Amino acid sequence: MTKKPRILVVDDEAPMRESLKDWLMEEGYEVGLAASGMEAIAMTQKKNWDVILLDLKMPGMDGVETLKRLKGKEVNTEAEILMMTAYATVDTAVQAMKEGAFDYLVKPFSPDEIEMQIKKIVTHQELVLENILLRQKLEEKSEYDEIIGKSDVMQKIYDLISQVAPTDSTVLITGESGTGKELIAQAIHGNSQRCYMPFIAVSCGALPDSLLESELFGYEKGAFTGADHTRKGRFELADKGTLFLDEIGDISLKTQVDLLRVLQQKEFRRLGGQEEIKVDVRILAATNQDLKKAISENRFREDLFYRLNVISIHVPSLRERKEDIPLLAKAFIRKYCLELNKEPVKIVSSAMKLLMDYNWPGNVRELENVIERALVIGRGIEIVTEDLPFSRKELGTEALPKSLKLMEKMHINKILEETDWNISKTARVLEIDRQTLYNKIEKYHIEKES
Repeated sequence: MTKKPRILVVDDEAPMRESLKDWLMEEGYEVGLAASGMEAIAMTQKKNWDVILLDLKMPGMDGVETLKRLKGKEVNTEAEILMMTAYATVDTAVQAMKEGAFDYLVKPFSPDEIEMQIKKIVTHQELVLENILLRQKLEEKSEYDEIIGKSDVMQKIYDLISQVAPTDSTVLITGESGTGKELIAQAIHGNSQRCYMPFIAVSCGALPDSLLESELFGYEKGAFTGADHTRKGRFELADKGTLFLDEIGDISLKTQVDLLRVLQQKEFRRLGGQEEIKVDVRILAATNQDLKKAISENRFREDLFYRLNVISIHVPSLRERKEDIPLLAKAFIRKYCLELNKEPVKIVSSAMKLLMDYNWPGNVRELENVIERALVIGRGIEIVTEDLPFSRKELGTEALPKSLKLMEKMHINKILEETDWNISKTARVLEIDRQTLYNKIEKYHIEKES
């Protein structure tokens, strides 16, 4: 609350009313006084109060009856009610809490006790308000938020999300790098009953096996050198929510066994721990690999595949839905014009044609990067062909270098950028081993752009 709460004091004894008024007004509260239950009801119908201090023992209508009427259909006040009672009537005060009172104060009480209870009420009301605003904000968001596309294939994906989101089924999301698989996972979570609980994402391909295990399952103090405290893993952090395992095809066979056990038994142990920790987590996984091929090559467990592939959603490449490029480009222009504090710009038709003709090996992520770059380097009120990182020539073979070494360097650098410098993934795409890739990066002095 930005200002002090309004407080109504309800007590049939005038000295008590006045002393409470003096205490509260000294602390800067706006205070109203009522000598009976009926007067309190009348005053609450005319004015909104944040807190009501209500005496339990009053002639005529007592505090419990007044409470019922204040909280009932007749008044339906949102004020929190603090009952004031003597020791002999504490049981009745507890009963009043069952009827909707926030808490009770036992007479005689000090100003500090009142202040402490009011602060508790203010904190509670602020949390309730924040929760209401959060729910409204989430409900006002677009159903699929950042997923953009009007093509038939994207419409089918929207339908699939609508069908699977309300369930707790495990979903395997497949598609090339940069197609927006994590956005699909976020949309499933955001439209599920778990939407107010955590969405935790783990990039399995970005971590070596030893680190991935501790990242997923956590560790106990002393589990290994440097483990100077106990740390929760992603499974614990995602409890009651959703855990998104990106690049699931990159995990080792050992970690696959551990993951399968968690999926089957809904429990695990932290590294170095003995306690079985139970979790309630929905699993969403994503991969850009052909897992059936990985199974045939003994790189991926078949039983884990069927655990993950309960429902499958395939996200198409951008070249398979080129009709969505203008829509995506406009969305990215809006986004980056805001971030860069630029006036809205348009794309000239020749530049849009270049975007439509390009093959987009990096998919939506590459398109976003191209638009951001064009807005950073462009100086006019339109995006023109010169603002794009490829020309008409580069769409064909004329732009290829004559040197075989330079061509190899360019190709390796391009794949590294497309995979976000994921060495394992880049090596697979190039069909070479990791060490060979490291050697070529060193040979050609290829460096990651900051």
